Amino acid sequence: MLRRITRRVQGDEAAGPGGDPLDPAQERRVRAVLALGGVPQADLPDGVQQVRLRLLERAAKGHEAPRDVSAWAAVVASNLAMDWHRARRRQERLGERLASLRGHEHPSGEDDSVLSLAVARGLEDLPDAQRQVVVLRFYADLPVRSIARELGVPEGTVKSRLHTAVRALRARLHEDEVV
Repeated sequence: MLRRITRRVQGDEAAGPGGDPLDPAQERRVRAVLALGGVPQADLPDGVQQVRLRLLERAAKGHEAPRDVSAWAAVVASNLAMDWHRARRRQERLGERLASLRGHEHPSGEDDSVLSLAVARGLEDLPDAQRQVVVLRFYADLPVRSIARELGVPEGTVKSRLHTAVRALRARLHEDEVV
């Protein structure tokens, strides 16, 4: 994989179609992680490009390829989403944007969409570390061991964050009378 990425960095188109270091499945996963991390649709292409750029920079610097490129890309996307989320918080101080999002009526009749919207709102309220592990575990479908390795924390920490986050989300959904 690293050879393919390095050849792509050096301009060898034989390395893969279009010289893209992310395959379509990896790109979809990155987009999903970014979206679930709170990045708006309009900013998703920029986020995907940032992940590509970091992968190419890593190869250009001669670093060893990540053991699991897909997991690595999902963690980078999650970190980018957290960065975006923090910047947004600083700029808006949880002000007008969140108030306007909560003020809009969601079209009724679609129980799944109401549940999805409620979960997304619940994710916004979680601390960054909890939101990150929930998104990586349930939306990027990474195993606990991979999440722990990529984040550089013990597996028990990941499990604890997941447990606490799921309890908080469950309480939020019951509080909002969604479930």
